[in-house]
Amino acid sequence: MTTSPKPVIIIGAGMAGLGCATWLHRAGRPVLVLDAADAVGGRVRTDVTPEGFRLDRGFQVLLTNYPEARRIFNYDALQLRAFRSGAVIRLDDGRETTLQNPLQRPLAAFSALTSPIGSLPDKLRILSLVRHVTKHTPEELLARPATSTLAFLQRYGWSEQMINSFFKPFFGGVFLDRELSTASNFFEFVFQQFVTGEATVPALGMQQLPEQLASRLPAGTVRLSTLVAAVEGTQVRLTSGQVLEGAAVVVATDGPAARRLLAGSEGPEGDTATAARHTTCTYFATPGGHSPGRNDKLLRLNAAPDALAHNVAFPADVSGDYAPAGRSLISVSTHGEHGLSEAALTAKLREELAVWFGPAARQWEHLRSYRIPAALPEYLAGQPVRQPLQLADNLYRCGDWAAYPSLNAALATGREVAEMLLVR
Repeated sequence: MTTSPKPVIIIGAGMAGLGCATWLHRAGRPVLVLDAADAVGGRVRTDVTPEGFRLDRGFQVLLTNYPEARRIFNYDALQLRAFRSGAVIRLDDGRETTLQNPLQRPLAAFSALTSPIGSLPDKLRILSLVRHVTKHTPEELLARPATSTLAFLQRYGWSEQMINSFFKPFFGGVFLDRELSTASNFFEFVFQQFVTGEATVPALGMQQLPEQLASRLPAGTVRLSTLVAAVEGTQVRLTSGQVLEGAAVVVATDGPAARRLLAGSEGPEGDTATAARHTTCTYFATPGGHSPGRNDKLLRLNAAPDALAHNVAFPADVSGDYAPAGRSLISVSTHGEHGLSEAALTAKLREELAVWFGPAARQWEHLRSYRIPAALPEYLAGQPVRQPLQLADNLYRCGDWAAYPSLNAALATGREVAEMLLVR
């Protein structure tokens, strides 16, 4: 009688854990994925309301040229829907300007005739940076010496007006960091991704990404609503008291959860990143089919430094499946700690949005608010682009918390851990 080989136990059914499981399964290795939540995805989740609205838990997009995403996803099956490249920017004096393809066609987008943003030298510097990032691979850009993004922009020579009116609202939204303290090598990488790819969402919401990966695994591989109490060597102890034995253990949770699980383990103490960027995503719906976003599929960015409505998107304009017929969906992102209750934040947002989109915004229906205290790990100048992924003989970790804050990093670290296990 032969004994089945022990599985690699992966704690966390987010993008890193599912990515790791996918590569191991493809190579014929048994895996068991555990997650405390009631569905796969980790931070990449989509809720469906009784009315039929699809609400991603925080505004998220898939950048189609991410190397790891291209490796692992079937884009056709996801039915990706693309935002238009560009944004409508509300300046701090209340004026609006529309930038189409600002990174892909900077001289056209920042036309001196139509855009009050930036001088001619500013626009030429964007063209220069486009040329720079497209000459390098993503790995080369991430390996570059880093300062803060703000220091990088200032040293490159952009005017304060250009930085405050374009870079802070645009990339501050990407990083959840309006001060642009995020490391400049990551800025160069993300800039490249916007230049060379599209910002998209799956037609049925962002949770289609983890669900596609989970669907490729054998039945019973993923155990949901399963709480892990501790990791002890190759054993995983559940809060139920059950002890699972694996060939190896991979911790694919977020940074704070990983630190709790690894406390007292053989892994190095204190080197799991836990500092995080916060965001709040507030969803509204309009009573009729007319979209405040005019169906132009452009993001709205707010350059006003004291605003609460930092970024506004209209997901149903991009994919009609995000809202029931005859309704429009508005996603409003507020980055950082605001100290307001949900009711107070919603009321203040309505007032800001009424100034921006007209008095009808005061009547928009509030659907749901998501306060996400650990939306993205911080990634500052001086941090390694990759922290150690092997912590002990049979103990590994993966996730963007061990690298840089993006879906690409989550998938990359998952693949790299799988490759380490496959050569054992």
